[in-house]
Amino acid sequence: MTGGAGYIGSHTVRLLLERGYDVAVVDNLSKGYRQNVPAGLLHEMDVASTSALTGLMRQLKTEAVVHFAAFIAVGESMAEPERYFVNNVTGSLSLLSAMHAAGVKHLVFSSTAAVYGNPHAVPILETFPIQPMSPYGESKVMVETLLGWFDRIHHLTSVCLRYFNAAGSAPDGALGEQHEPETHLIPLVLRAVLSGKPVTIFGEDYDTPDGTCIRDYIHVEDLAEAHILALEYLLAGGSSDQFNVGTGSGHSVVEVIRAVEEVTGQKVPYVTGTRREGDPASLVASSDKLQSKLGWQPRSSELKTIVKHAWDFARQHT
Repeated sequence: MTGGAGYIGSHTVRLLLERGYDVAVVDNLSKGYRQNVPAGLLHEMDVASTSALTGLMRQLKTEAVVHFAAFIAVGESMAEPERYFVNNVTGSLSLLSAMHAAGVKHLVFSSTAAVYGNPHAVPILETFPIQPMSPYGESKVMVETLLGWFDRIHHLTSVCLRYFNAAGSAPDGALGEQHEPETHLIPLVLRAVLSGKPVTIFGEDYDTPDGTCIRDYIHVEDLAEAHILALEYLLAGGSSDQFNVGTGSGHSVVEVIRAVEEVTGQKVPYVTGTRREGDPASLVASSDKLQSKLGWQPRSSELKTIVKHAWDFARQHT
């Protein structure tokens, strides 16, 4: 697994180990944390190191890869597009080249709902036009394109999971969201509660009921389950495909703030700023295809459950 020391990756590693899989983690720790990976599983390596990756996969007799290693901030990608294309696209091409050289034939790709840009309707279906609004989204489209060609030419099958706002933490508080800098709404709002320093809401003039962006928040453990189901589908001979991962219902920034206030019993200090370039007004996924084809169900993604788990983690790790 690449990026397995990061937020979603570490939860997926934990669930894979619980299911009895042998797991190796490749991470350069630029965004992840060593303590997120059980002892003996981490190989500190960059995905750009094609020959090293090839040797490692040959040594471990790797059967499949789950690929998380990417930069993820839409706003940052608008300021530094070159970093996103180098890391997300060139890094993925290096990984795919290494997989081909090592004879590894299956990959689960952590893609994004940002490939859809500003969709013409919600909920979003996998058949909607691909029209990213940011270099981040474009970088994921480019990787999905690479995967299509590697399947066609090298018979390397893949599942692309397009998801929305991963949130929450492991219920026992062992793992959670620790991005630096943090750009995700729920941990930022919880930090505001704990510190008393206002969080900034980016835009209140969107075409939504309360003027703030609407997103489909999915519990990180439900997301980890989706990656494992995709992996098992490919290992069983499934053909390449793309799936949305979401709950089918969205929550605005204001609604998230109200949920945080209800869970914590404290008021959230916040100020309103201008829109961030590249942010669509509403992203809500239909996961009907994932549910019908792979049997996935969101079990922990009710908003208050997400906030409660994230709050428990934030209080323990502030």
